[in-house]
Amino acid sequence: MTSSAFPVRAALSLVALAGLAGCTVGPDFRAPDPPSAARYASGATPAATVPAEGVAQNFVPARDLPAEWWRLYASPKLDALVRAALDASPTLPQARARLVQAQENLKARTASVQWPSADGTAGVSRNQIDPAALGFPEAPATGPFTLYSIGFNVSYTVDAFGGARRELESLEAGVEARRYELDAAQVALTANVVTAAIRTAQLRDQIASARSILDAQSKLLSIAEQRLALGAVSAVDVARQRALFAQTRAAIPPLERDLAQTKHALAVYTGSTPAEASQPVFALADFTLPRDVPLVVPADLVRQRPDIRASEARLHLASAAIGVAEANLYPRLTLSGGISSDRTKIEDVLGSGANVWNIGIALVQPLLRWPELNARKREAIAAYDEALAGYREAVLLGVANVADALRALEQDAHALAARSEAARETQRAYAITRERYALGGVSQLELLDAERQRLEAELERSRAAAARLADTAALFQAVGGGWWETPGGGTPVAGAR
Repeated sequence: MTSSAFPVRAALSLVALAGLAGCTVGPDFRAPDPPSAARYASGATPAATVPAEGVAQNFVPARDLPAEWWRLYASPKLDALVRAALDASPTLPQARARLVQAQENLKARTASVQWPSADGTAGVSRNQIDPAALGFPEAPATGPFTLYSIGFNVSYTVDAFGGARRELESLEAGVEARRYELDAAQVALTANVVTAAIRTAQLRDQIASARSILDAQSKLLSIAEQRLALGAVSAVDVARQRALFAQTRAAIPPLERDLAQTKHALAVYTGSTPAEASQPVFALADFTLPRDVPLVVPADLVRQRPDIRASEARLHLASAAIGVAEANLYPRLTLSGGISSDRTKIEDVLGSGANVWNIGIALVQPLLRWPELNARKREAIAAYDEALAGYREAVLLGVANVADALRALEQDAHALAARSEAARETQRAYAITRERYALGGVSQLELLDAERQRLEAELERSRAAAARLADTAALFQAVGGGWWETPGGGTPVAGAR
């Protein structure tokens, strides 16, 4: 064999060795089975809630939830506020940046493991060689000389046991997890904005009602004090009226505090400071209760909830990490080669061709590191067990979220129906009392007391109506928030188009 033929044959041999790489160690990931339960809680889920104020909410199986689900409330002010939050909230840019980081890390690592590492070199150096140091003591010493070089080096680590493939698999799962985390962040943001907007309307209504009640109680107290001066009532009756007045007055500052804090939260959601935020003023009448509420079985819920999908992707990542740890136990084969031109005259570097080349193969087998590497593998297995437990917890919490929201909507309808009936009856009683007062049949004290009862009943009715609106938003979030309907969203489940 000639010396010139050796590099070619050696290169072909190394390529053949590289082609042997086909084994992939570690477990192949399989998503856990979805829940087998057909319902979310004990007892049958009704097809609809009881009617309250003329509206019954229908639980529609396999109905798609639109990505812009907040528009089901038919509130232009709410739509504008949610869009402002989606455009300016700092939450989503953070999630997007984490997704881009994961994507770029995957691209970088893919390029480094799928393709050889190749580098061009160029250099100049001043050298002095002592022949005696090279084993030629009789040779005359040479004076300093300048060496010019230009070359090309290439190396490639053969993925013989699939460690690199498992690493890329884990990075791809990490990208998938970040993408679902972004979807979950958007769903959570929109739900927070909707809930906070409803909360501000409820608090404003409560504050207005409490002030009206306080005004009525003030008039009642004034009459009671006048009657006490005339000896018509006892001091105990007046003291009770004063205590009731003080209790109502004490309830207003906490409501105003809660309203301010909710407005401040909305400012953060929309990317503003509380001083800079410009928010619409909401009333409960601005919201239309969605009549049709989508509902899927628990087996489909795990495909609709982005937080559960993210947890599944993290489980996939942990599974692939076991393969990476196992591959580290086996030999690592690296192929390398290089060619260069090294000359003492710069004009000869390119003109005289290459005069130095090398080609080689290196096999590295861990020996004394086996205890460490085995411990790393056991660590990866434990990390997978942790991720699996986290996934199961995410599924259970997701199912419980839907169960909570369903039961809340059922009870909200019952509560609102009862509160509305109470408000109607107190309104009827107040109207009768007012007519009797006009005819001189009752005192002003009785009229004011009837008005107080009417206002308190209306306050409780508005609380029940606000709870129904907010719990509907909670159910929309619990079933996934319609993220799969957005451009680039994941594959929809059965019934989603």
